[in-house]
Amino acid sequence: MYEQIDAYILRLIEESSPERTVWNVEKLRQGKPADWNYIDGCMITALLSIAEITGDKRYFDFAERFIDSFVADDGSIRTYDESKYNLDDVNEGRVLFELYDKTRKEKYKKAAAVLRGQLERQPRTPEGNFWHKAIYPNQVWLDGLYMAQPFYALYEKHFGSGDFSDTVRQIETVRAKMFDEQKKLYYHGYDASRKAFWADPETGRSKNFWLRSVGWFAVSLADLIEIVPAGDANDRLRKIFAELMAGVKQYADAETGMYWQVVDQMGREGNYLETSGSCMIAYAMLKGARLGILDKEYAAQGEKTFRGIVKRYLSFTDGNLNLGGICLVAGLGPENNRRRDGSYEYYISEPVVENDAKGVAPFILCYTEIKRL
Repeated sequence: MYEQIDAYILRLIEESSPERTVWNVEKLRQGKPADWNYIDGCMITALLSIAEITGDKRYFDFAERFIDSFVADDGSIRTYDESKYNLDDVNEGRVLFELYDKTRKEKYKKAAAVLRGQLERQPRTPEGNFWHKAIYPNQVWLDGLYMAQPFYALYEKHFGSGDFSDTVRQIETVRAKMFDEQKKLYYHGYDASRKAFWADPETGRSKNFWLRSVGWFAVSLADLIEIVPAGDANDRLRKIFAELMAGVKQYADAETGMYWQVVDQMGREGNYLETSGSCMIAYAMLKGARLGILDKEYAAQGEKTFRGIVKRYLSFTDGNLNLGGICLVAGLGPENNRRRDGSYEYYISEPVVENDAKGVAPFILCYTEIKRL
């Protein structure tokens, strides 16, 4: 199976270019031109990870060629627009540090500084957390923790003063505002102003526990714990991470080890075992066990989840391997899109697709952890 998965990943990059990536299904469906975005960013992150573990230069060479098509010598980033204050647009920048370390191209360092400048000016909630985007005032989404915080920490580690206190504070605020003590899960979103139509007027929380958002948060914590050096900041992250993993583990499907699109509604009509979030949880468990944060039982659970995904959703079509069961997209609002209201019915209504990077990239990351076992 490993050889087939390797061939699958290589096929995806062989069929892609910086101007058209086959794993960005949203872009393909919309017919929009290439731009700097988190979906490609997730995939390039995953390709660098598999390049490291396999030693196959084809993965790294594609990643370098891809990023070079967007980053100019002066560090400016083609299509990037800071004025959107979109945390999603920061995510792709996390690959710049490894590319700089391996190639010493100054433009990568300059581009990282451009994105770090956005975080310097990013609007914040009264508690001090980054807004998810300018169009989502005072809103914190779990997705945004993954999009911004690993980059923020990597910048501090490589080019900053090594101060991780802001990152830790923002994550602790998410724990205080978005964690459900009874369910032991995190809500998808929080509106500090309590004004969004999807927000509870008393708590500011959204209504449900969307799997991929929980997965984004889990991956951000697993990655941050590896970035932030040992000490108080790291210990505080570990505590939140271990609690999150213990909370979500209880919702695993007994047969496959996978998790449900709406996490706590197992078996409810319309709910389904979803690939991207399951990959993210499995990756976080495997990595957490490897780093010594979690017990070995979590590695076993992560491996079970990975094998469940392979059995259920990795299949041959027209002679090619394809990964299915991936929720294309889900969000909260904005005001002019009231369908995205955070309800159970909303989350199960979004399209389910094959080979989208929001599922493929976590699958590759999970695969690299399996190869480390």
